[in-house]
Amino acid sequence: MQRVFAIVLTLLLIGCSTAPKSRYSQTHDSIPSRLPTAAELSEPTPKVEVPSRQGNRTYSLFGRTYSILPDARGFIDEGMASWYGEKFHGHLTSNGETYDMYAMSAAHKTLPLPTYVRVTNLANQRSVVVRVNDRGPFHDNRIIDLSYVAAYKLGMLATGTSRVRIEALHPEAQNQQLAVTTPLESDAVTQYFVQVVAGSDKTRLTQAAEKLAQTYQVPATTQAKNGLHAVMLGPFAAAQTDQLVNQLRADGYADVFRVPVRP
Repeated sequence: MQRVFAIVLTLLLIGCSTAPKSRYSQTHDSIPSRLPTAAELSEPTPKVEVPSRQGNRTYSLFGRTYSILPDARGFIDEGMASWYGEKFHGHLTSNGETYDMYAMSAAHKTLPLPTYVRVTNLANQRSVVVRVNDRGPFHDNRIIDLSYVAAYKLGMLATGTSRVRIEALHPEAQNQQLAVTTPLESDAVTQYFVQVVAGSDKTRLTQAAEKLAQTYQVPATTQAKNGLHAVMLGPFAAAQTDQLVNQLRADGYADVFRVPVRP
């Protein structure tokens, strides 16, 4: 009986020693051994980038399918943020880059890669600009996963998570292109909506639409768009659209853009 037990135990030990290992060296995530340097705390400047060839396709995970937003302009959302650190440091992100926990980066489930976003910790009003280059977090109650250094700067390491507001940022070069209408587009479309913001909180966006309607004396609605809700003004003729877009930008709505009304 003892011999049989010994053989079984030996087989179990061999099985454990030959089991495939995770690609991550750690089972659980952890805080790194040193604090960020002053240089590592600097934030990236949003710039025009070619969309990544990796990470911008519809994907399925844990029984859910995620469709990537075709355009991040006007995107705003509020919800819980988490962070990831040592466990993932040095491994590939969803767009093929190497994750650096000391770089101002983040993961999001559906924003185009890369996208620059401003993240504001609603508990202390600290904010940071990060570059989204990864997918996640895959928890129903979280909307963004921040790098260690971004979480450090937001003051959320102690709590692990925090309620945040995220706003997509866009280089000025992109904004300047928004008012340009090609002859082909003008010939094909005579009316446009103006999209001001988009996000997942329909109640908040409905309130924003009502406020915009009163302020600018124009029709305003919320419309379902790529799994989110967008505040749309209009529709308008092309000339009215250009005037309204310029006025909105002058009033601080930097990321507005027009959307053609298709038949």
